[in-house]
Amino acid sequence: MIMIPVTAEDAGKTVLAILQKRIPGAPRAYLRQLLRRGKVQYAGKALAEDHFLHGGETLHLPDSERLRKLCSTDLPPLEILLEADTFLAVFKPAGLAVHSSAGHEQDNLTARVRTWMQYRKAPYMVAPVHRLDVGTSGPVLFGKGRKAIAELGRILQTGPCSKIYLALVRGMPPETGMLTSAVRVQDKTKHAATRFRVLGRHRDAALLELELLSGRKHQIRQQCADAGWPVYGDRRYGGSGLIGLERLFLHCGQLSWPAGTGMPDHCVTAPLPEELLCILRCLHIDPPSPA
Repeated sequence: MIMIPVTAEDAGKTVLAILQKRIPGAPRAYLRQLLRRGKVQYAGKALAEDHFLHGGETLHLPDSERLRKLCSTDLPPLEILLEADTFLAVFKPAGLAVHSSAGHEQDNLTARVRTWMQYRKAPYMVAPVHRLDVGTSGPVLFGKGRKAIAELGRILQTGPCSKIYLALVRGMPPETGMLTSAVRVQDKTKHAATRFRVLGRHRDAALLELELLSGRKHQIRQQCADAGWPVYGDRRYGGSGLIGLERLFLHCGQLSWPAGTGMPDHCVTAPLPEELLCILRCLHIDPPSPA
């Protein structure tokens, strides 16, 4: 029997979501089949795919050769946050590029996702429909198949989507406000707008929640620096370092986009990584509660 512990971090997620996260090489249809047949159990009872877990449970799966192979693969690490028939949302850690680029030719998020899809023998191509800076962590959305890639790309470029970030900045921003300064993009200046609120402070450090109202490259980093509150760890735009901080303190915590007429929006959340939580604890700033 294969056992999968459910951690506190998994609390509030469905059984299917946790299985997708822990066994990313398993096709979604295969996991749903196991659930429909009652093969995924807790305390001797079969679980439905939409059953929510609280953390602390241990899931029991059948000891099949296929499952053992899927659970013990040597494929590159990949954390699936949400998956459906037309998309895959995965976590991008800081330091990993989304696309192949100088210094990231061999290992990048797109290459990892495509390797996993090849392992699954998926009959479609996958591609990211937006980007995150190398130094930023958070969810990245991939479309499954050309039609889904084009449609999701259009929605995230021009549609009513929402991206919410967390950033630790140096300075004393007001409790709430709007940043509307233009940002520099490829030798041009373009209008940008970001709504923000302060979640916590310690001396000259402030934890901000920021919602992008436009989508420009380095938008948050440039606007915060122009306002006099550079992001900690952002050497490019004048940010200071902090003891123990070895990355940019910028994290995308939530990404949402329309699911269709009359349906609730798709929403992907990503808690702050441990290396950023550690910095907040040292500064005695309470981290935001999980969504």
